[in-house]
Amino acid sequence: MSAALAFDSRTSLYDRVRRVIPPMEWPAFADDVDAILRLKRARNAVILAHNYMTPEIFHCVADITGDSLALAREAQTVRAEIIVVAGVHFMAETAKMLNPGKTVLIPDLQAGCSLASSITAEDVRLLRQRYPGRPVITYVNTSAAVKAESDICCTSGNAKKIVESLGEPEVIMIPDKYLAANVARETGVKIISWEGACEVHERFTARQIRTLRAENPGVVVLAHPECPPDVVDEADFAGSTAAMSEYVQHRQPGRVVLITECSMADNVAVLHPKVDFVRPCNLCPHMKRISLSNIRASLENLQHEVTIDPAIAAGARQAVERMLNV
Repeated sequence: MSAALAFDSRTSLYDRVRRVIPPMEWPAFADDVDAILRLKRARNAVILAHNYMTPEIFHCVADITGDSLALAREAQTVRAEIIVVAGVHFMAETAKMLNPGKTVLIPDLQAGCSLASSITAEDVRLLRQRYPGRPVITYVNTSAAVKAESDICCTSGNAKKIVESLGEPEVIMIPDKYLAANVARETGVKIISWEGACEVHERFTARQIRTLRAENPGVVVLAHPECPPDVVDEADFAGSTAAMSEYVQHRQPGRVVLITECSMADNVAVLHPKVDFVRPCNLCPHMKRISLSNIRASLENLQHEVTIDPAIAAGARQAVERMLNV
């Protein structure tokens, strides 16, 4: 790439994120951004990025962005030979399940999830023994082995719809106890839950929301359903990260606060310059393990490839596909 073209490319990309990345920080990102764009073309690769990625990843190098449901759907349509997942490990496993013939890479193998680590396949088998006949709904924030033991998967965006689609008076929903509690209130279905929680969302409190309202008169509060029910009760709207983004897009509130991982607000703010974002910051340490530098290394060295035992992959894929078909 010539110097002139490189300058134009960098300037154009920086224009996308200048509201959330200070000018003095951009030079630290620019070389990696250029290299990643070049490597994607050379490797026939695409990058899937979750809404919790930092803006320089989300807006400057990602090809497909969204919440876990959107990424799961879009993963089925990818034509590239290599998929790099800028997210956590269970998302990379899902991409591999839906694209078994493609190479799926995750930039950092330690990018995990407190929900995924809270439950094992053996735990699911024991739940089935204790509550025979109840369908098992497994949140996508779980390992492939746990998904393989379940009947159907769900995301925060479709959990209510999945529960209602089964037409059962009682179901097992794992592993997020807060999502289960919030869906139970919405549906009236009795839900047997697990003691898992998202380490980001469980830190928010109802008192914090009231304080935010007092300090920011007129602010609209949007909360993720992985938050405790009393936090959801204090919010004006509760929904997945995709639903939050859609709310801001369609309602254009004057001032808004997103009760979820911090980078989400930065990424939505880029798209809505007229909206004032209040930013309480709970970081996900696992999401933040993904960076431009290790995305670049992943593409340069084709590291770290995600593999799944074929027997586990078959059962997990079936649970995910049942969700996508609802």
